[in-house]
Amino acid sequence: MKIHLLATGTKMPDWVTKGYLEYANRLTGNVQLHLKEVAAEKRTKNSDTKAICKKESDKLIKAIPGGCHVVALDVLGQAWSTEKLASHMENWMMSGKDVALLVGGPEGMTRECVNQADQVWSLSALTFPHPLVRVLLAEQLYRGWTVTENHPYHRAG
Repeated sequence: MKIHLLATGTKMPDWVTKGYLEYANRLTGNVQLHLKEVAAEKRTKNSDTKAICKKESDKLIKAIPGGCHVVALDVLGQAWSTEKLASHMENWMMSGKDVALLVGGPEGMTRECVNQADQVWSLSALTFPHPLVRVLLAEQLYRGWTVTENHPYHRAG
């Protein structure tokens, strides 16, 4: 199964790229993680943030590969434990579909974009810097996969 991480923003700091790749590269074989960056709109102090959010959300929707199970990352989504993520990952693998994870920009995504998703996942009620979300997602996906594989990386319980 391929997991397509569709994330708004380019030109990430080096620590983000290194952190993301540390975990993405561990996912080999039956689960692979691929990042596709979607260009963020230019922001100024007088920018229309709703218009920017709409443009970025439209770009995310267009970037979704055909036939994917779509999961939007949104603060209003469901919070998942590691074990729940692992269960979702097993279900995704059993479905035979690839997965697209949508990560919006600083203003998030439009409701229209979120409503097109098959699932809506909240990493936390906290607000994270968007570059950090890439690293966090890669690590959590790796952790969830290790649970499905009975790998010792996740030692909870």
